[in-house]
Amino acid sequence: MKSKPKNVLAPEIINYRRIRKVIGYLGFSLPIILVLFSLLPFYKTGIQNSISQYYFSDFREILTGILCAVSLFLISYKGTRNPNLLKNDSLLTNIAGIMALLVAFFPTNAETCEEKMYTIAPWCQNWMGTLHYIFAAIFFLIIANISISVFTIGQANNKDIPVSALNENYIYKTCGYTMIGCLIMIPLSDLLNLFPASTLVFESLALIAFGISWLIKGRALGDKGKVGRVLYREHH
Repeated sequence: MKSKPKNVLAPEIINYRRIRKVIGYLGFSLPIILVLFSLLPFYKTGIQNSISQYYFSDFREILTGILCAVSLFLISYKGTRNPNLLKNDSLLTNIAGIMALLVAFFPTNAETCEEKMYTIAPWCQNWMGTLHYIFAAIFFLIIANISISVFTIGQANNKDIPVSALNENYIYKTCGYTMIGCLIMIPLSDLLNLFPASTLVFESLALIAFGISWLIKGRALGDKGKVGRVLYREHH
């Protein structure tokens, strides 16, 4: 019988990493795509005040399509089950996936009812927009917790490799706390009118932090040589 080659990953680990990378790329690219498309002269849509406002623009399909894709990948992602609910990867990703879907199905308020594009929730009332932001807040809180409490579990502890400032656990925590900070700053910046499109800026930062966290967990930069030692404290 042939022995298994050293350092060959099991198919399920490869699949997990692929799903993580896809989720990361989707989250990271959403604000970038929307803003870049807004700058193209042949579209009527300019830079919006928030990611959510793109629902009422030429790029509605991009917004809802990416949100639905993130939702499906999160729900299909089968993480570890942990008796501690805050570390139950499988449960948390399912809930986050449902929240992403609800964010897409329950858009923010339109300026007028004539402007509103109806979805499966065909009402033009303020509570619709409230639900939208509640679902979005729950989504980011869960994703931030995954970065802080779940992704930081189980790193290989190679004593001979020093912990770098770019160690993966530091990145996960930085991304998680960035998401929480942005979630706090979104209503504050709107209330204090800090600068134009402040909501868009903080939402974009939160989505980019979300994407970076999942890309690092999916080893999008690879894990060989120096990258493996610096990020993951692993020998390859």
